[in-house]
Amino acid sequence: MLPFHRAVQDDFSAVNQLIIDKLHSDVGLVENIGHYLVEAGGKRLRPLLVLLTANALGYKGKDHLALAAIIEFIHTATLLHDDVVDMSNLRRGRPTANAQWGNAPSVLVGDFLYSRAFQMMVAIGNMDVMAILSDTTNIIAEGEVQQLVNAKDPNVTEANYFEVIDKKTAILFAAACEVAAAHCGASNAQRQALQAYGRHVGIAFQLVDDALDYTGDAATLGKNVGDDLAEGKPTLPLIYAMRTGTPAQAELIATAIRNGDASQLPAILEIVQATGGMTYTLNTAKAQVQSALSQLQQLPDNHYTQAMRELAEFSLARSF
Repeated sequence: MLPFHRAVQDDFSAVNQLIIDKLHSDVGLVENIGHYLVEAGGKRLRPLLVLLTANALGYKGKDHLALAAIIEFIHTATLLHDDVVDMSNLRRGRPTANAQWGNAPSVLVGDFLYSRAFQMMVAIGNMDVMAILSDTTNIIAEGEVQQLVNAKDPNVTEANYFEVIDKKTAILFAAACEVAAAHCGASNAQRQALQAYGRHVGIAFQLVDDALDYTGDAATLGKNVGDDLAEGKPTLPLIYAMRTGTPAQAELIATAIRNGDASQLPAILEIVQATGGMTYTLNTAKAQVQSALSQLQQLPDNHYTQAMRELAEFSLARSF
């Protein structure tokens, strides 16, 4: 457990139990895959943001537990679909669900998790929450399609890259904070600040994720290093290196992206380091974290908001 989890340790345990309870299905394969994913763990930052936001605002009810579980179900559904699209075989240090059971069951259980999340939303009965999360899931789907279109295209611009990670990753971080704020009756200023905080943390998280794909190690990351290159994903370290490197360096990276070829990974990593692509990416993430922290001035100063500061800083400093 990371330090900032401890601020809401009891709530976090309750959410984990609720997730297990809500995975119940009369179809055994649904439960098998669902429990496999839950047992894999993960950082659970998105549901944690729901819990921290609600507690920071002084919420005394129990609906925030269900909201946190809903956010985790939506996130897990996107991972199931992602791994099928990307043909990934390793996540969180274990074989992916599609590697274990095949693509069709993974997609269908992802659909189950989406629909279970919306059943739980209906039970809460807050139209504002449903509006936020229905918009969010739609935007995530757009981001996934946009990323698919960008695959193996070395001409993707930095602006286009940021548009994808905003839709694909940051939007759910933002929604986690905003649904808690909306349900807890936060002021408009607080709600906007929390939404912006989540978005900045989400962008920083993805930037670091993209950097770790070139500098981490598989054992620590729980996934294969170089996966992005093998999938032909033009992420920020590569985009910057192509823009600032020599024509020969840019062409080597462009060819690897076009072919989805990770065989040149060591040479490409040297180019990314030499051109300052990794430094640029991490400095951009650092600026996002600073923007996130500035938004917390709208919230009461308590140990929950302090944990939110720590979570934002973790998104930058993490190695997994």
